Amino acid sequence: MFDHLAKLAHVPGGRWTLAGAAGLCLVAAALSHGAAAAGPSVTKVRFGGTQAETRIVIELDRATVGRLETGPDADQRIILTLADLQVAGDLQGSGQGLVKAWMMDQAGGAARLRLDLVGPASIKRRFLLPPSEGSTAYRYVVDIVANASVPAFAPVVSAKPVTVTPVSVTLPAPVLSTPAPAVRAEPVVVQKATSTPRPYVAPLRLKKVIVIDAGHGGHDPGAKGSETNEKDINLAAALSLKERLDRSGRYKVILTRDTDVFIPLENRVQVARHANADLFISLHSDSGANSQTRGASVYTLSDKGSDRAARNALEKNNWFYDVNLPAQDKAVKQILLDLTQRATKNRSATFAQLLLARIDEHVQLLARSHRDAGFVVLLAPDVPAVLLEMGFITNVDDEALLAERESRQDFMDSVGDSIDAYFDEELRIASR
Repeated sequence: MFDHLAKLAHVPGGRWTLAGAAGLCLVAAALSHGAAAAGPSVTKVRFGGTQAETRIVIELDRATVGRLETGPDADQRIILTLADLQVAGDLQGSGQGLVKAWMMDQAGGAARLRLDLVGPASIKRRFLLPPSEGSTAYRYVVDIVANASVPAFAPVVSAKPVTVTPVSVTLPAPVLSTPAPAVRAEPVVVQKATSTPRPYVAPLRLKKVIVIDAGHGGHDPGAKGSETNEKDINLAAALSLKERLDRSGRYKVILTRDTDVFIPLENRVQVARHANADLFISLHSDSGANSQTRGASVYTLSDKGSDRAARNALEKNNWFYDVNLPAQDKAVKQILLDLTQRATKNRSATFAQLLLARIDEHVQLLARSHRDAGFVVLLAPDVPAVLLEMGFITNVDDEALLAERESRQDFMDSVGDSIDAYFDEELRIASR
C-alpha cells in the first residue's frame, strides 16, 4: 500500500464534462472491461441541440433496424430498440436539450435505448447513416422536437378605457298591453373544461456506478506474504466483489484493472471521475514487521489530504481536481471547493462505518479500524472513496482467509452488503 504515499504527478488536460448546447458531445463510451470477445456493437452515444430540438447520434459497428415501443407515456419517455447489437454493460448518464436522462442496456439480442424527456416531445425523424470517408462507424440518428403546448385559456386582451358622454333622450309614451306571462329561468350550469390527466411516469432509475480498484499490479507486486503477492490477492478480491454486485443487478461496476497490469495511481482516480462514479473502493492487503498483527481496516481522506487537494485545485486547476467551480474569484472558489469536499468526506465516512459494521461479522478488525490518510486514490473531491485494507498478508491466518476462494467470496459478499446498505440509506433520506 506504500505506493499511495507517492506524490501526484501533474496530468495535462481538463476533466471530462458534457459540452454545451452548441455542439455534440460525447456522453458515453464502453468503459466496462467485461465485454464479449467480439466487442460491443454500440461504441458511442452523443447528444446535441436545445430544448426546442435535440439530436441523438448512436455510433455502431454495423447496420441495424430500429423499432419504437409505444405507450401512453410516449411523449415523456422514448424507448428505441436496435436489432442485433451488443452493449458493453449498461451505458447511462444525464442528457442534453430535451433529454433529461438516458440508459442503454441489453434486451435479448438487441440494444435498448431509453430516454427520459424534460417535457412533452416527439420524434421528428430517425435514420441510419453508412460509414463516411475515413470512418468505419455507422450512425443511427434520432431527432426529437418539443411538442407545441396549447394554453388552457385564451389570453385576456386589455382594452383602452371608453369615455361615455351623457345624452338627453325623450322616450315615447308607454303602450299598455296585456303583460306576457312570467317565464321561469332555468339555472345555467357552466361545465369546466376537462382534459385527460397525463399518466405518471416513474423517473428512469439509473444504476449507481461503482468503481473497484485492485491495488498494485504488473511490475508492482505490493506486499509479499508467505505464499502470495498482494497484487494477486487484491485482483481476486476485486473480481469477487464485482461478481457479487453484478448479481444484484443494481449497479454498473467498473474495474480499474481486471488483469495483472500496472495502472498509475492518478489514472485510477481518472477512471472514477470520468465515469461519474457514485462510490470508489480501493482494495489492498496490509503488511507489518510483526507477523502476529492481523485485522482489516478502512481509510478515508484525512484533513491534510483535503488541504492538498484544495491547494492543487486552486493553483494548478488540472483535470484531477477540477470540479467545474463556476466562480472566478479565488476566495469564492475556495468556499465552494470546501463545501464539495466536506459533503464527499461525510459520505465517505458514512460508507466506511457501514462497511466496518458488515465485515466485522466475517473478519477480524484492527483495534482502530477507521483511519484517515492522504492516499492519492482518496483525493478526488467529488467521489466518495475508501481504501479497504482487507487484512495482513504477513499474517498466516489473514493470508489464508484472503487466498481461499470461498472465504474470500464471503468477505466480498459482506462488502457488497455494505454497498447495498449505503445506497438504501441514501434513498431513504432523499425520500423524506
